[in-house]
Formats: sequence, structure tokens, C-alpha cells
Amino acid sequence: MSSGTTELAWFKSSYSGTQGDDCVEVAIAEQAIHVRDSKDLARPAFTVGRESWTSFVGFTSAL
Repeated sequence: MSSGTTELAWFKSSYSGTQGDDCVEVAIAEQAIHVRDSKDLARPAFTVGRESWTSFVGFTSAL
């Protein structure tokens, strides 16, 4: 995991499955949004810029 991501306030996405099989967590930071798979914390989180995250959420909301 990249340096500093353990101090972030992670929360489970409202779009994650209720069965516990689709567990995406996000953490909002001043400059970026961090995303990780809560079932596999050995896998590094990735970071997305705020504008890109807004576009992504807007796109997925329209589906």
C-alpha cells in the first residue's frame, strides 16, 4: 500500500454488494480519492484525482 494510506478514513462504498463479496472502500483526501479492495489489503490502493472521480461517479450513476 502506498505511504500514508493507512491513516485515511476508509468507508465502504454504498455500491458494494450486501453479501460481502463486492467490497470496495474509498477514502477522501484533500487532493485525491483513494480506492481499495477491502477483501485484499495486500493489494495496493490506487489514487484518483477529484475531477476524474467526479466524472467516474457521474458516468456510473447514469447506467
